[in-house]
Amino acid sequence: MTDLNRVGVFCGSSPGGDPDYTILTVELGHLLAARGIELVYGGGDVGLMGTVADAVMDAGGSVTGVIPSGLFSREVAHRGITNLVEVASMHDRKAQMYEMADGFIALPGGFGTLEELAEASTWTQLGIHNKPVVLLDRDGFWSGLVDWLDAAVSARFLKDRNRRIIMAAGSPEEALDMMAGWAEPYAEKWLDADEA
Repeated sequence: MTDLNRVGVFCGSSPGGDPDYTILTVELGHLLAARGIELVYGGGDVGLMGTVADAVMDAGGSVTGVIPSGLFSREVAHRGITNLVEVASMHDRKAQMYEMADGFIALPGGFGTLEELAEASTWTQLGIHNKPVVLLDRDGFWSGLVDWLDAAVSARFLKDRNRRIIMAAGSPEEALDMMAGWAEPYAEKWLDADEA
């Protein structure tokens, strides 16, 4: 079982083209606040990043944003949150978020979102930390990635146990419940030649 005191959320710095992305993001933010779970995110005040932070704050929750100093102007650092941490680089941002959060939820996003969820998952696979990742996927946004993960298992590039590091949920409630119930033990990453 995983204690969820802080959840890291990866998501787009734009709102995307479907209004449901914003609706889903607000639902997640309100639920985090209702459950007393602190949001840890990238510190921006734009796109889905700003939406999730605003939703948590509006519902009386706590938010920590982690933003590289070079993105203060481009992402418009969110100055209306509980705690804003300035770091030197993108790498430092991710490392700080990975250290602070008990698990991670990926909302729709682009390259940055994909990079963050891939690296957080890799850190669990390598035993650097032991934290789950959930794709919040009500409309099939992440279905291509889910198919690729299953293909990586079939092609023997990924152990099935390590495949389970990344889960998919259709609602914020399901995502948090999956994370809380996650208890996958560390499994050595490398597949032996004779291993199924």
